[in-house]
Amino acid sequence: MAELEICHSRPIAPTRRIALGDRNLPVDPSPGGGGVLLAGIVAQNGPRVAADLREDLYGVLEALAAGHKVVQPTVRHRFQSDRIGLTSSRQRLVAINGSLSFDFETEHGRPVQLALGALYAAASLPAHVKEPIFDALRTALVWAGSVDTHFISAIMGGRSARLADLQAWNDPVAWALEVLELDFTVEEQPSKRVIQKRFRSLLRDAHPDHGGGSQNAAARIAELTEARRILLT
Repeated sequence: MAELEICHSRPIAPTRRIALGDRNLPVDPSPGGGGVLLAGIVAQNGPRVAADLREDLYGVLEALAAGHKVVQPTVRHRFQSDRIGLTSSRQRLVAINGSLSFDFETEHGRPVQLALGALYAAASLPAHVKEPIFDALRTALVWAGSVDTHFISAIMGGRSARLADLQAWNDPVAWALEVLELDFTVEEQPSKRVIQKRFRSLLRDAHPDHGGGSQNAAARIAELTEARRILLT
């Protein structure tokens, strides 16, 4: 769903450097899966940063959110574009059986390196998507609980940490069209009559009395109902 490669000096290296590697950060509409991943990286590593550096880390966040250039080095690390001589740690947001979770690689990098990498990755995004992402990073930096589905739900405004909820959160109309299996674009939406007809048809198929799986029927019916509400609204 999203991935970020953070390149950094090794723990035994005499210099402290970080850079950004491969990035797959879908954030439009913002904050998207990429924003959830960046927030997760900060929440996972922020509390593990030494206390004397944590305030500096927050200062970097606010400077980047305001669009300011951060004087290097900062928080004892230099941010650069050159990746030569650096090792890397990959951070991922994944979907397993429809449920979102994080896959963090933390064995090779210090918490401060990974948290800084996420902040600089957020700063590299287009200006029109940054505000909600930096709001999510502020929440993440003071997060005190586990970085799990509860955290993802909090970042997504209380929605459950499911792939379908992420899709609905990012682009509700496109998600609703997909759920109701309607071959229309977001710009050219179906009529009320078409929406109601397709909803009733799929609702009938989802009902246990008509062959729908009883275990998943309630979730499917709720999904269809929400999709109909979005399109009719």
